[in-house]
Amino acid sequence: MTTTAPVASSPVVRAERAPQPSDGSWQGRNREYDLLKEFVVALVVVALLAAGLAALFSSPDEHQVTLTSWSTAAPTDFVATAATELDGTSGTATYGAPYTRTPDAAQKIGPVSLQHIAGVTHPINTSTDFITGPLASLPGDPTVSAALAQWTAASAAQQQSWSGSYDAALQKAAGNDPAKVAPGSYGPVPTMLTGLLRLAQAGRLDGALLLQGSFYQTDYTKPLLFIADGSYLADKGGAEHLAGEQWGMMNETGSYPGQAWLWLYTFWYQVKPFSTSGNADALVMVVMTVLSIGLISVPFLPGIRSIPKWIPVHRIIWRDYYRNTGSSTS
Repeated sequence: MTTTAPVASSPVVRAERAPQPSDGSWQGRNREYDLLKEFVVALVVVALLAAGLAALFSSPDEHQVTLTSWSTAAPTDFVATAATELDGTSGTATYGAPYTRTPDAAQKIGPVSLQHIAGVTHPINTSTDFITGPLASLPGDPTVSAALAQWTAASAAQQQSWSGSYDAALQKAAGNDPAKVAPGSYGPVPTMLTGLLRLAQAGRLDGALLLQGSFYQTDYTKPLLFIADGSYLADKGGAEHLAGEQWGMMNETGSYPGQAWLWLYTFWYQVKPFSTSGNADALVMVVMTVLSIGLISVPFLPGIRSIPKWIPVHRIIWRDYYRNTGSSTS
């Protein structure tokens, strides 16, 4: 008779879990924790850190410069600029395309005039658009209306004589103060510019320029050009280290990182030959076009596209991935 001996089983060691109470209450160690204290400490630390970093690296929150704020803060500069707009000698009046037809004002690359390729797409007559147009569209002062009628009835040569004489006399006056202009044959020009100053200080000139030629008040080209022709905006920019010969840059409030992407464009204006060239805008545009094409072409350029294989910085950044997968490919 054959019998089968029982096979001894290997002992199995099992970790027994501590019995838990049926009501699910915690039976481990307890430690006091002040949630309110932790919140206050975290709030104070983060607030101090944010305030410190903001003081070191943030940009000033400057208010928008408008015709109203400009004419109120610097009335003499406003009137002096308006005089150049009236006689056609301002920066905008002599800028060339796309605003005016000034043949010798265009920047060129060799014989090619880039400004003239598209032509005058946004025509501006500074005398009409900035001075007489707003004065005529917003009547209310009989004296100004009479001066404007006298101006309109005069010939173009007479208008140029009045405005040019007043502009020259204003530049010679102490502090460009209209009250200190020497007597002369200026026709209705002083009265018109005084009326325009009152119009701007009352906040009506901004709207008058925005309403010209468009139902929607979204084209700020004319107000911005008018303001840029004066020295007020340039002085404020220079004070914030934003002038063309300076290296500063201001972030746009509420739109991080603001204008930081412009650094590559503004960089070229600080070095020769761009910093001393009258064609700097055209030259920088060509350089940035070439660099942009080069950046787009990187995946197709032999040698350059292989740099990640020769200098595998990406393997350091993605080291966890390569360590876990054991991949040896780049």
